Amino acid sequence: MAHREPKGVLHTYVGLKKPEGWVSGIGFSDPASVVAYVAKEFDGWAPELTALLTDGETTPVPRPIYALPVEHRWNRVPGVTLLGDAAHLTAPSGEGANLAMYDGAELAKAIAVNTADIEAALLAYETDLFPRSASEAAEADRMQEVLFGDNSPQSLLDFFTSHQTTK
Repeated sequence: MAHREPKGVLHTYVGLKKPEGWVSGIGFSDPASVVAYVAKEFDGWAPELTALLTDGETTPVPRPIYALPVEHRWNRVPGVTLLGDAAHLTAPSGEGANLAMYDGAELAKAIAVNTADIEAALLAYETDLFPRSASEAAEADRMQEVLFGDNSPQSLLDFFTSHQTTK
């Protein structure tokens, strides 16, 4: 993935589905070695595409992606609950901020309905939160597979093709 920043700076991002040890085994003190190591993952790709990585203008930075399990839940803790990424940390899917705002609104509604019993409010909120979180986490996992799975980039092309409308 690549995009231009202000003043014409080109930022390139590489997403790979690798074990955490793969990233931690790269010596990030030598940017050229990092680029060469990562570029090997794209052997056989068109030079115009690999040049986005090999001819980049910024120093490589590792950014591991962490996610909670799809069915993540917790036992009720009196007076405490979670929302946003704390409640349902997923791989980036474009929904993180939306979910956090929705969680906040749902928590506020549950408290407004149960002003005399905060524990009932928190229980009601969490009862609705867990299935919603699981659904969004499953969708984020599915998109990670589309973007970075063994069939990528073909899976991404198939994704876009399946959403085309015919005239």
